[in-house]
Amino acid sequence: MTAPNPVIPVPPADLPGTLGELKAAGHRYRTVKQELRDNLLARMRAGADRFPGIVGYDDTVLPEVERALLAGHDVVLLGERGQGKTRLIRSLATLLDEWTPVIPGSALNEHPMHPLTPASVAQVTEAGDDLPIGWLHRSMRYGEKLATPDTSVGDLIGDVDPIRIAQGRTLGDPETIHFGLVPRTNRGIFAVNELPDLAERIQVALLNVLEERDIQVRGYQLRLPLDLLLVASANPEDYTNRGRIITPLKDRFGAEIRTHYPVDLDLELALIRQEADLVAEVPEHVLEVLARFARAVRESPSVDPRSGVSARFAIAAAETVAAAALRRSGLLAAGSASGTGDPAVRPEAPVARVGDAVSVTSTLRGKVEFESGEEGREIEVLAHLLRTATAETFRARLVGLDLSGFTELVAEGAVIETGELVGSADLLRQVGTVPGLAKVLDRLGMGDAPTPEEAAAGVEFVLEGLHLTRRLGKDVTDTGRTVYGGRG
Repeated sequence: MTAPNPVIPVPPADLPGTLGELKAAGHRYRTVKQELRDNLLARMRAGADRFPGIVGYDDTVLPEVERALLAGHDVVLLGERGQGKTRLIRSLATLLDEWTPVIPGSALNEHPMHPLTPASVAQVTEAGDDLPIGWLHRSMRYGEKLATPDTSVGDLIGDVDPIRIAQGRTLGDPETIHFGLVPRTNRGIFAVNELPDLAERIQVALLNVLEERDIQVRGYQLRLPLDLLLVASANPEDYTNRGRIITPLKDRFGAEIRTHYPVDLDLELALIRQEADLVAEVPEHVLEVLARFARAVRESPSVDPRSGVSARFAIAAAETVAAAALRRSGLLAAGSASGTGDPAVRPEAPVARVGDAVSVTSTLRGKVEFESGEEGREIEVLAHLLRTATAETFRARLVGLDLSGFTELVAEGAVIETGELVGSADLLRQVGTVPGLAKVLDRLGMGDAPTPEEAAAGVEFVLEGLHLTRRLGKDVTDTGRTVYGGRG
């Protein structure tokens, strides 16, 4: 079982401590689905964020999720990998009450006003209003299981505990049951990720949970009216294939909701900014190249569309590019310290350049499922798509600007050398004063006073863009450095 927050919060001291105090405070028992409905409506009326951290679904997926919750439906989310299905499911737990009362020691998180097991009913009857109560935080009311072929009925539902049988309890007594993950999430939200990967006999075990809200263990039935929201995720191809999921289980879900990748470039960029853990500065134009690159890979006929290209692809690409900038900064600093560099030059700050993106074509190819006919050409395909994304960003960002100052730099045979280990000062020294550079940097969002590293990132972007639009020649040396010069 996984909770969104592994740290168990401490209940506030002013919460009621007995059943009598709970009743006096005006508390009323609600089912999980009533609780979710009430809290969702409260957020709607207050104009608050209903699903924090979810990007790109405001006008498509989230309205469907809201309708399902308001209707009290169990939900299955269908989508390819990396579409944020698990993130969305986990965000549902934030709609639960922050604290809810429970009978202390209950494996089923039973509400003191609504006990389920014979032992808890007897406990409430005997103690009455003096019954001590505990408080459960909403982070502990979320359960999750990744479906695997070896998942058993005991894992999800429960099994007979032979030790309790040996202690003298009779078979059929609820006290002989060791409850599985689903009943232990009673009064909460339980998620099954990759539902079609469950064996058919395990899928059958979920039928009663979804409809009759009871469970069966080892051939006898326990009438335990479980109170939970069941949410599942699946790949559409597996879910719609009758061989991977039984039809009666599909029928039990009240809502089937399709997820998707970000529908436009701005949402792709917003997702990268939110999720990427960047160890160096990555300028906006470089992030845009990576976002366009991810979208181009996703749409490429060379890539298997059934597997999809995860949003994690673009996120990992941004983190890789930032790491390349940090590596350059560290190696140039080491060169200065060892005497191989210029000690008078200020330390190189880590700022990513478009050339740093080249490394992602090899490090991230494992995240992409290619069509069978592309075997051996994976890096070539990705490199072509990266060049296409760079050219599109160049046109979008710098359209209409006069860039003749850059082409004139090399008009008479001069060359400009750059590369992963070429410092910003070295690159700017080769370029000198270029007419139009200030306008370029302004278009790239670097403001009136860009750092040398930011200026170098802008210069390299222009040089690469001019090469890709056939206005500037380019060559890569045996040492891996890039030389721009001549006509494209």
